[in-house]
Formats: sequence, C-alpha cells, structure tokens
Amino acid sequence: MTTESITITRPDDWHLHLRDGDVLNSVAPFTAKQFQRAIVMPNLRPAVTTVKHAVDYLDRILAAVEGSDFEPLMTLYLTDNTSAAEIMAAHKSCFIKGVKLYPAGATTNSDEGVTDISKCNAALEEMQRAGLPLLVHGEVTDSTVDVFDREKVFIDRVLMPLMDRFPELKIVFEHITTADAVDFVLATGPRIGATVTVHHLMYNRNAMFEGGIRPHNYCLPVLKRESHRQALLQAIASGNEKFFLGTDSAPHAKNLKESSCGCAGIFSAHAAIELYATVFELTGAIDKLEAFASFYGPDFYGLPRNSGTITLEKSAQTIPESYPMADQTVVPLMAGQTIPWRIRSENV
Repeated sequence: MTTESITITRPDDWHLHLRDGDVLNSVAPFTAKQFQRAIVMPNLRPAVTTVKHAVDYLDRILAAVEGSDFEPLMTLYLTDNTSAAEIMAAHKSCFIKGVKLYPAGATTNSDEGVTDISKCNAALEEMQRAGLPLLVHGEVTDSTVDVFDREKVFIDRVLMPLMDRFPELKIVFEHITTADAVDFVLATGPRIGATVTVHHLMYNRNAMFEGGIRPHNYCLPVLKRESHRQALLQAIASGNEKFFLGTDSAPHAKNLKESSCGCAGIFSAHAAIELYATVFELTGAIDKLEAFASFYGPDFYGLPRNSGTITLEKSAQTIPESYPMADQTVVPLMAGQTIPWRIRSENV
C-alpha cells in the first residue's frame, strides 16, 4: 500500500540560517512558504549579540517575508563577554527564544564565538534561571582532534561538564551527526533535545567524494560514516520526542562553495519538508513525520503547536540546478535530481 498524500500540522524549522541583506531577501521566502516558525541563527557579520541587534534583524526578516504569516524566532550569539543583564533583557523580550553557543572558529562566522565556556558562567546562570535554552554547535575546535571525532570529544570535554555545573539549563544539541550524540541525548533527561538535519539523514561522508570533491555536500559538522547516519535514522524513526526538525539550511553563493577554500553549508530550504518526507518514507516511518516536524520542537521550547496544516502529495519534482540569490546563484541540496514529494499548490 502506498501513501499518495499526507496532511500534517504546519511544521517549524528549529535551526535556520537566513543571512542578511539581498541574500536574506532571496532565501527567506523559501522557508516562509512551508514553515510557520523558525529559530534564526545569529552568526551574521557583525553577530547578533544584543537584544537591539536582534530587534533590527527581526525587522529585516519580516520585511523579506512580507505578506506571509511566517514568525521568526530570534536568538543571541553567545560570546565570552555576554552579560547576565543582556540575557535578562533577552528573556523579557519574549521574541528571543534561545542563545547560540559557537565555539570560536567552529563554523561560518564563528570567530566572535566562545573561547572558554567558563567565561560564560554569569550568562549561563541567568539562562538557567530564566529557562532560556542554550543552542549548542557541538564540536571542539582543537586542531589535534580529528574532524570526524570533534562532536564526540565535545560531549566529553564540554557538554557533560556543562550539564553538571548547570543541572537545570535547557540545551538543544544542534544538528547532531553521530551515534555518540544520539546515545548521549537518549541517556539524558527532558532538558536535553536535539535537532536533526535532512542532509545528515540522507548522506554519509562518501557524498563529499563521489567522482571528485563535491563542495555542495560539504557542511559543518561534516558528514559522518554510514553507521552514524543509520543511528540518526533510527532515532527519528523511533518517534522519540527528544529529536526534532532543524534544517541548518545555510546558503552560500555558488562561486564561494566552488572556490579554493569552499564554504561549509548546505542549502535545503527550497524543499525541506518534501526532503524530510522522502527520508521518512524510505525509512518506513512516514507516520512519524508530523510529530518530528510539528510537535516535538514547540513542546521542547514551551510554545504552542501550530493550528494550520500543509498537505504533501506524491508528485515528482525535479530540483533546479540553482536558484537566484542576490546577484549570485545558490546550488540547492539534490540539485538536478528528482524527489517524490511536493507541497500541494494551494499551500504555497
């Protein structure tokens, strides 16, 4: 028996990069057409480190999606100097829903990130008191640690000691990529959740080297071996409420990806929910898609579930080779390939 269409509660994206300026104007509508809300990452240049910065960025996002009912959920960028007073102001703002930890140098625009988590104790104490989640890019940046082991080492060196020091702090382990991360999340209590990207569900690290270097499959955290991908698939297929949707869609211009030092990031916002549907169907867990995409994220963040719905139908679509982005182009995930699902036209 095959499923020809599914209707789910309108989903949310709990990890999204929208960039700024003309790039923002180009990519934000892709998310707004399918997701009701999204947690927007703060790693701009300069970074979104204050409530004032977040207010201004929110206004720019709303202008980019004018005419839609999309709701951006804002975050602050944690630094060594983030004060408890700034965290208190963020909590009182109501529109800031988390604070992002980037270890300095871990990924795109993370140079202003945290050099030593102990320098953030005052901010973390206030976050714990206020119930404001810490959103973690879980990789160490120690150059002596193999790039494929940096998530596991982060768990041991940073995350577990952090939990001991702040036992009531809510933490989202972002874009998990390893069986180690799955096991860690499952072993912890309800204050730890995790987002899972569609590209880490679809691909293992071989995808970066098929017939040569494939820069558009390069992201951070980097794709891992097949055993880790299988662990992620088992986690989402289990229906466990600790795992929820976060695309980590991260647009970079085609020429910057295909350069001598290509950027890390995969753009998936063009067809994110259709791609997740494809994965869930192939895993035999299409009945688990709605909870993963629409229920577990808001439940973890203490927000209401959405009331609207979208319908996905079994109707093949071929992903374009590229999309316009500002004065450049962006190459999407699965460019030039065909996927079996699409959002019903009246939902777009």
